[in-house]
Amino acid sequence: MNSRTREQELLRTFASLADTLVEGYDVVELLQLLVDSCQQLLDTTAAAILLADADGELDVIASTSEASRLVELIQIGAEAGPCVESFTTGTFVSVPDISDSPERWGRFRDGAIAQGFASVHAFPMRLRETRIGTLNLLRDSVGELDPDDRAAAQAFADVATIGILHERSIHESHVLSEQLERALQSRVVIEQAKGVVAHTRGVPIEEAFTLIRAYARANRIGISQVAAGLVDRSLALPE
Repeated sequence: MNSRTREQELLRTFASLADTLVEGYDVVELLQLLVDSCQQLLDTTAAAILLADADGELDVIASTSEASRLVELIQIGAEAGPCVESFTTGTFVSVPDISDSPERWGRFRDGAIAQGFASVHAFPMRLRETRIGTLNLLRDSVGELDPDDRAAAQAFADVATIGILHERSIHESHVLSEQLERALQSRVVIEQAKGVVAHTRGVPIEEAFTLIRAYARANRIGISQVAAGLVDRSLALPE
């Protein structure tokens, strides 16, 4: 992809993200668009987003692969890793060589390497003093992230944060908590739907999610809505 084409695609992505900033938009759909765009347009192998619930506990809301999701879950379980640190401090955290990670991140380091990742870069999702999660880019090669990619990724994270906080006062913490809780609940339903499709179609979990996402986009329906229909059997994907 040449620089002009890449710039055009970045602009289209920002336009698409902005289009979601309307009443009733699907938070999970917004965040899935974000991670997919990062994988397609930036120098990254996989991308994932963690959001915090009402108690400040992080969970994976969107990811581009089961491998990236597994790594995120590993560091959540260990309560240690670059993504957790980015959320806690509200700062960008770069690990250009995962094998050189601090010993306190040992579980994350071992899990990431086992999944084929060599570097990770975590971007805080925050608005002023309010932190809601992190955007995480995982790469299969060592090295720092290109400065232009870093700027684009942070801008993506900022747009997503604004979207989630759209028309909500950051001081109304109960409203934010309820919205994030709905997003977390939606993700649980999506995981259930992936299992349903994987079982009925006899396909891997990752392919099951690809089918769900393709159906949602083809029919202009939110991923959460499609997942709910699959789980309660009111919807079946066409052959």
